[in-house]
Amino acid sequence: MAMSAIDRAALEEWVPRTKVGRLVKEGKITSLKEIFDKNLPLLEPEIVDYLLPELKYERLDVSLVQKVTDAGRISRFRVVVVVGNGDGFVGVGSGKARQYLVALQKAIRNAKLNIIPVRRGCGSWECACGEPHSVPFTVKGKAGSVRVVLKPAPKGTGLVAGDVAKKVLAMAGIKDVWTQTFGETRTTYNFAMAVLDALRNTYKFVTPYDWTR
Repeated sequence: MAMSAIDRAALEEWVPRTKVGRLVKEGKITSLKEIFDKNLPLLEPEIVDYLLPELKYERLDVSLVQKVTDAGRISRFRVVVVVGNGDGFVGVGSGKARQYLVALQKAIRNAKLNIIPVRRGCGSWECACGEPHSVPFTVKGKAGSVRVVLKPAPKGTGLVAGDVAKKVLAMAGIKDVWTQTFGETRTTYNFAMAVLDALRNTYKFVTPYDWTR
């Protein structure tokens, strides 16, 4: 789902609380990539809304969790979502609250603060088309007991992955990839975070292709 008109109105009234937020509001920072290139802290989700107005979100999981207190057991909703623009930026987050909508809002806010840039490319020797439709090289990610390996695939292969991984990869703008998974992948949050960790590792080092640019 995309940002609503209510969210846009709230964004216009946004008063930045950090230096990066003020630079964004003043127009001195015009892209999210510039923030990551300069290694600046991303502490306000409004920064992401301001720089990526086409950002969308999709729910990955919702469950009921219980917390034992002196007053008894308290049930809360736990929501896991993925946000992305389908063009190189993606984030995963979770939120808990007694009301579902509040938990969803918390999860979206957390996902925006966890957003990362994704380097895409054509790392498959079977394709070599040069278009950014897959990952540029094999990357690995880990979260909890879950380990994920993403391998470059030729154009037309599609997303050979589980449902949770497919949603995260699609939000990042990746169209073709092969995956290997290990561990308890039924844990949705850890599975999604492992995929996110693998995508983060696409920026772990600079490739010869980036030297020419």
